[in-house]
Parts: sequence; structure tokens; C-alpha cells
Amino acid sequence: MSDATTGPIRIAIVDDQQLVRAGFRMVIDSQPDMSVEVEASDGEQALRELARVPVDVVLMDVQMPNLDGIEATRRLTALEHSPKVVVLTTFDNDEYVVAAISAGASGFLLKDAQPEDLLAALRTVYRGDAVIAARSTRRLLQHVGPMLAGASTVDRPQLPDDLTPREVEVLEAMAHGLSNTEIAEKFFVSEATVKTHVGRVLAKTGSRDRVQAVVFAYQTGLVQPEDLLGG
Repeated sequence: MSDATTGPIRIAIVDDQQLVRAGFRMVIDSQPDMSVEVEASDGEQALRELARVPVDVVLMDVQMPNLDGIEATRRLTALEHSPKVVVLTTFDNDEYVVAAISAGASGFLLKDAQPEDLLAALRTVYRGDAVIAARSTRRLLQHVGPMLAGASTVDRPQLPDDLTPREVEVLEAMAHGLSNTEIAEKFFVSEATVKTHVGRVLAKTGSRDRVQAVVFAYQTGLVQPEDLLGG
């Protein structure tokens, strides 16, 4: 990933509709800290182009010919130096969200998101934080939880021994969908302290970003899906 102080955030747009790509490019290229480096009309073309041109964040459509966005995301995030992926769809559908997160996406947004929300999502994912469409967040946690928690206890990963009690609490709060600000308020600490805890949680759990840490929390059994049903 490029250093944000040395150049703009490099973006790739992958969508089979040319007008959609043009609209996204217009919004993104209007920003001084962003630049569209790659456009592709399907997953296969995206993988070819991204093997040639490095980017920081990929905006990935779900439904495309030849190779869909979920499988393209899975192949991209399996690479050693993979870009972050924000999956885009017109469907506010739990199954798409779960599939995108399982494939390694760092974010999920609806195509009808406001331009300022799209730009904020790109910057958030670039910094390493997760972003999920607000109206999908709680349903995502409720639906993905049982799938992740369904692994047998034999295959279930364990919490790292070097996680401190506070780091375990922070991971649990992250898994409940709390933002850094909300975690800071919950534990009466500064946001800077929370960011430090989150960074250590990501490193110790081997999570590439916040979304993957949440997945890990479910897989270990730290958080149970039913914990969310009352909220």
C-alpha cells in the first residue's frame, strides 16, 4: 500500500456498466487525495490489470460476466500484497454481504450510497478500518455469526495467549460493531488508546483488517450470534 503522504490513494473500479464506472471516476478523481488508476468491466480483466498496475483500494461490483466480484475478490485477497476491496452492489442482500466478507473484502457498500459516503468509505478502508453499509451492519453480524460459529470445536481457532484482557474486550466490542469512538466511550479511554489496542488486536490475531478480526472473534466463539439479537 502506498504511503498517503507521498501520493494519492490509488483506486481501481471494476464494474460491467461503463456509465457506472464513469460516474465513480468523476467523483473519485475530483478529490486531491485520490486517483483512479485502473478500470475493468469484469473480474478476469480486473485480475489481469491489477497484476500489472498496483492500486491501494478496489471498488468491486458483485454481478459481472466471466468472473463475478466475489470470486475476483477471493483471488485478489489471496495475493501476498493484495489491495483492499470494497464490494459494491445494488442489492441490500445478506448473502452478498456474507459472501463478500468471507472472500476477504474490507468493505461493503450499496451503489446508491451518497458520493461523500463512498469517498469516506475509500479513505476508511485505506486506513485499515472496516466499512459496511449502515443498514446492513447489524443484519450482517446476525447472519454471518451462525455461519462462522458453526465450525466444529476441533477446527475452531483459539484466542492468542498474548492478547491482554483489555485487548480481548476491545475485540469483543469490535465484533459487536462498535466504532473506535464508541469503544473509547465504553471503556473511558481516548480514541488514540483504542486505535493502539485495535492495532495490537489485528497484529496478534493475524487479521489484515477490522472485518477479518470480527470474523476471527466469531470463529473462536468469543462472540455468539445470539448476543446481538436483542440489540
